[in-house]
Amino acid sequence: MPVVFCGVCPHPPIMVPEVGKDQSDIVIKSRQAMLELGRRLKESGARSLVIISPHGPVFSDGIAINTNPVLRGNLKKFGAPGVAFILENDLPLASLINRYAAEAGVMTVELDDRAAGQYDVDLELDHGITAPLRFLAEAGVSMPMVPVYMGLLSYDQLYGFGAALQRAAQEYGRDVAVVASGDLSHCLTPDAPAGYQPRGEEFDLEMVRLLGLADVEGVIGLDSALVEKAGECGLRPIVMMLGALDGYRVDPEVLSYEGPFGVGYMVASLVPGPVDPKRRFLRGLEERRREESFQKKKEEGFLPGIARAALESHGRGEKFRVSPGEIPEEFKMSAGVFVSLKKKGRLRGCIGTVFPQQGNIIEETIHNAISAGHRDPRFHPVRDEELDDLDISVDVLRASEPVDGKEDLDPERYGVIVRSGRKQGLLLPNLEGVDTVEEQVDIARQKAGISPGEPLELERFEVVRYK
Repeated sequence: MPVVFCGVCPHPPIMVPEVGKDQSDIVIKSRQAMLELGRRLKESGARSLVIISPHGPVFSDGIAINTNPVLRGNLKKFGAPGVAFILENDLPLASLINRYAAEAGVMTVELDDRAAGQYDVDLELDHGITAPLRFLAEAGVSMPMVPVYMGLLSYDQLYGFGAALQRAAQEYGRDVAVVASGDLSHCLTPDAPAGYQPRGEEFDLEMVRLLGLADVEGVIGLDSALVEKAGECGLRPIVMMLGALDGYRVDPEVLSYEGPFGVGYMVASLVPGPVDPKRRFLRGLEERRREESFQKKKEEGFLPGIARAALESHGRGEKFRVSPGEIPEEFKMSAGVFVSLKKKGRLRGCIGTVFPQQGNIIEETIHNAISAGHRDPRFHPVRDEELDDLDISVDVLRASEPVDGKEDLDPERYGVIVRSGRKQGLLLPNLEGVDTVEEQVDIARQKAGISPGEPLELERFEVVRYK
């Protein structure tokens, strides 16, 4: 059982006395709990540390592992250059983690200086690692470490990565500690960083309860709408850490929770005990994912099904076609179409046409689905193994009409087109997080590259959304 200790910790730089000064006393409970976490980690006998951060290089289709031989980081950007670390990377452990993750079918990216240049990412340790390290070091923790960064994968894949980490530690033969760095809701108060969201507190209290029980299925089964509203950054690192405890009895303890500054901070320790076959959750999670995927496809509308089939065919190198006799009458006309891909509530691709470019709505959907999956410049192309995790919606646009002003807009009912000279931006209606006309117009303006002072022409349009 070489994974001998696991922990959850927050990472606000303001908690560090050298950064927050007097304000750090506001989170004295968290500071004291962090020191206690560090003492427990040291007493566990761990000789290597894996810290999972949400704020380093994050990939949509894989998990990044920092493999620079020497690790450096500080809190200079937060006004405390003296809080600095130069640490040894446990490269043999990192190599084993990468190997077992590959065997589990979880893509990893080993980031050394060359790879960092290729991906244009910075390998200096981020505050998701350096802020916790400040307290762990004070508690006497000093050992080689492996920095790991969360990926935007499905929860069962993230959990599977943790299980692969456990296997790597077992082969390595030296005791390993795993710490998940992450804050809970960023929406607890009106002055919170992400604005106020009433469900933020609900999420935090449920996470505290579930971690206090080491309830893996409860954590992974959290309502996606609740998670989205919470505006958190800790859930994925926590799921990855929980995977490292798969198959073992766990002694959990929440050491502290508080929510100053509008952000939830939880410190928890989870100590593995004897082997417990009843706590082997990985296979069940994989089976649940397959069942959810089957149900999703079964309940999917006609156009989203066409979009999915087009992506699947494209992945096989085939061209997807629908014979004219199979096209419903309502889709034989031509219209602009937007195809949106989401993965666990996060956008994974969205491409569309305001004016039709193909012969009918079916062809428009096929073309834009492939573009959303493989040509959206904001994302890496969708991999075949991601398709089962995608939620697909297809918006068929109705003709737009000019409006005199913002009073004629409604972000729930109408999409908006903004124009200034040759610059044009569009935003679909009824989008999560776009609640006011001002927000809708501002986002569309920014997408078009239109400065705030430039005159705007506005148009509105309705869509028929298929899910």
